[in-house]
Amino acid sequence: MKILFLGDVMGRAGRAAITEHLPRLRTEWALDFVVVNGENATSGMGLSGLHADLIFAAGADVVTLGDHAFDQKDMLTYIDKEPRMIRPLNFSKNAPGIGARVFEATRGRKVLVTQVLGQVFMKRPFDDPFSALDAVLRQYPIGGQVQASLVDIHCEATSEKMATGHFCDGRASIVVGTHTHVPTSDAMILPRGTAYLSDAGMCGDYNSVIGMEKEEPLRRFITGMPKARFTPAAGEATLSGFYVETDDLTGKAVRIEMVRQGGRLTQAGPL
Repeated sequence: MKILFLGDVMGRAGRAAITEHLPRLRTEWALDFVVVNGENATSGMGLSGLHADLIFAAGADVVTLGDHAFDQKDMLTYIDKEPRMIRPLNFSKNAPGIGARVFEATRGRKVLVTQVLGQVFMKRPFDDPFSALDAVLRQYPIGGQVQASLVDIHCEATSEKMATGHFCDGRASIVVGTHTHVPTSDAMILPRGTAYLSDAGMCGDYNSVIGMEKEEPLRRFITGMPKARFTPAAGEATLSGFYVETDDLTGKAVRIEMVRQGGRLTQAGPL
């Protein structure tokens, strides 16, 4: 199965990159399943229902969220109406939506998508991601009930992301990190067959400070004093992510490629 994961969509520039590139890539790369992290797509903070609709229309099969899942208030009601939305599995038990679900890819194949929030350096405490993942992966083993599974690990620390990858090795097809908005270069297939990447990067303008216009972050770093709100950078965006091919019989990864399309970053993708 050919699966594409795209990192955090950042503001208007990120949305533009999704609508410009994803429909073409879906066709050119004969993609079977596409997951997009959309948690910064609306003004850099959260995701509105309107912008979620735009990402789905561009070709996403599933949209994951993150710690800003409900910054846009209409997501509180939208998520219960849209089964293709996944919020973090270890978010508050009272939060709307669901943190894991099985979806149908091309030719009727089943794909589990789940997301967890990390605990290290995060601004608020979340439930243990490892026990939450363990229960879900036991319920939906690859090569059994599902042909593939994808874990979006949304957190700050690369150590926690890597630990999650090894914890899931052989139990999930893909473990991919989000949240820090910078693509890492450690894409690999772990010893038991799980495709791993510490961070998929953002779909946004990289002439920025992790997707925000440079002036205000620089002012705060230099002076320690805030003066204005952060504003998403609006230049040409790079579509950043992770391409994985899996074996339907085992659910394990057989090919991986970094994805960078458009914008300032060096271009990459399956050729």
